[in-house]
Amino acid sequence: MKKLKLLKFGRDFKPDDKVILRDYLAIERTRLANERTLLSYIRSSLYLLLGSIAFFQLKDVPNFQYLAFAALLFSVIFFLIGIYRFTVLKRSLKRLYYMSEDIEKSH
Repeated sequence: MKKLKLLKFGRDFKPDDKVILRDYLAIERTRLANERTLLSYIRSSLYLLLGSIAFFQLKDVPNFQYLAFAALLFSVIFFLIGIYRFTVLKRSLKRLYYMSEDIEKSH
């Protein structure tokens, strides 16, 4: 259940009086860039999937079957890399944000 929260889009950070506006906006920009990157990975994965489906449809040229399987494999790999990178950066952003809160509380 915890992993599903990492893939959730939207704001995970709630601004408070201790966080400077500049830092909060920097976190928001990074979060949005992370989401754009994930969507780019998904888009590339879908293009490769469509390409592999098109190659599977070509029955006259049997050599394209290998290209179809390669495109299908790379489609899955792109999708998994995108999800992995999204979750790693999201976790590190959360950790950085909450560490900055802990540092300010100790001062």
